[in-house]
Amino acid sequence: MQDQYIYISLREKPELREAAALWFHEKWGVPEEAYLSCMNDYLEGNTEYGWYLCLDGGKIAGGLGVIENDFHDRKDLFPNVCAVYTEEGYRRKGIAGKLLDMAVEDLRSKGISPVYLVTDHIGFYERYGWEFLCMVQGDGEEKKTRMYVHR
Repeated sequence: MQDQYIYISLREKPELREAAALWFHEKWGVPEEAYLSCMNDYLEGNTEYGWYLCLDGGKIAGGLGVIENDFHDRKDLFPNVCAVYTEEGYRRKGIAGKLLDMAVEDLRSKGISPVYLVTDHIGFYERYGWEFLCMVQGDGEEKKTRMYVHR
C-alpha cells in the first residue's frame, strides 16, 4: 500500500506551495499567509526547517512542517514539528510515521538535532522514536500540553 504514495519535501515540488498552504490552513485554521511565509523561507533557503508531504496522485494525503516554535512558552526548545495531519481515509497506513521519520532524518543530515513537538496525543509519537520531555504552556491555552523530543 505504501508504495503508491510519494513522499516529498516541498523543495522537490515547489509548485505545490500554494496548494500545500491552503491544505494546512484548512486542517488547522492558521492563516494561509503564515504557512506561505514559512514555506517561502524554506524554499528560498533562509531556513532548513522544511515542509513534507505525502501525495497520492495529485492529492495531498498527509503533511507536516518544521518551524522555530509551535506557539508555546519554551522558546529554548526548537525546532518544532508542526501541523502533523493525515487525511481521514489515509490514516493507519504509516503515513504520519514516514513523514516524521523523513523530517527528523532530513534535519539530522543538516546537523539539526534534537527536534521537538507539542501534542495532546499519548502513545502515537512514541512509536516513531519520540520521547515525552515535559509539559509546556501553549500561547493562549488554559492547560499545559505535552512536549516530545526526538534525539
